[in-house]
Amino acid sequence: SASELYLAKRKAAAVLGHRIRQGDLPSDSEVRERLIALNRSTTGNFDDPSPNPDEEDETALPSMADHLDRFTIYKLRLEPLESVKQNPKYHPEGDALYHSLQVFELARRERPYDEEFLLAALLHDVGKGIATDDHVAAAVESLRGAVTERTLWLIEHHMDLLWARKKPLDARLRREHEASEFLDDLVLLRKLDDAGRVPGEPVGTIDDALDYLRGLEREDYLDD
Repeated sequence: SASELYLAKRKAAAVLGHRIRQGDLPSDSEVRERLIALNRSTTGNFDDPSPNPDEEDETALPSMADHLDRFTIYKLRLEPLESVKQNPKYHPEGDALYHSLQVFELARRERPYDEEFLLAALLHDVGKGIATDDHVAAAVESLRGAVTERTLWLIEHHMDLLWARKKPLDARLRREHEASEFLDDLVLLRKLDDAGRVPGEPVGTIDDALDYLRGLEREDYLDD
């Protein structure tokens, strides 16, 4: 329906970093072209024909998203963070992307082989590019199906231990932590999230981080 397409376009526009105003959304063809370009740049596949922008197909956006590989999704989620300015009281380092890349670099030093943990470090704040009221829930919803349950759990709970410094966790959360085999990972992620807030700290790019993650299958980290 038209309303469903409108909502899909708003979500796509938010992911792609557009400032959204009523009546000022990117066209269907612009969204499609952006998704195709990012998919090709990530996968190296330049042979897929582009859909005809003149064809009106209300299922085009969802079906195209289904065909994006996971690294394209990660890039789509990370790119808007460069425009997310953070409270300097808590984040003197600057924007949310710079913070995320710092946390990823710290995680790579600690766990160079652990893709699930590294993805949690890199993607933990992607919700800040989607929603301002609850960035954790937004991140979880946007990454569901693109990361493992372990990575998703770490992202879902990465703020818990920060909140616990001010107020004890409620009984439900405390039981969930105690029952989880990932609690030690969560403690480390919290430590790295706190540490990744240094102004001027050298970091790589999004592509550098994603290339490293791709290289884990080849165990390239053993050559470092």
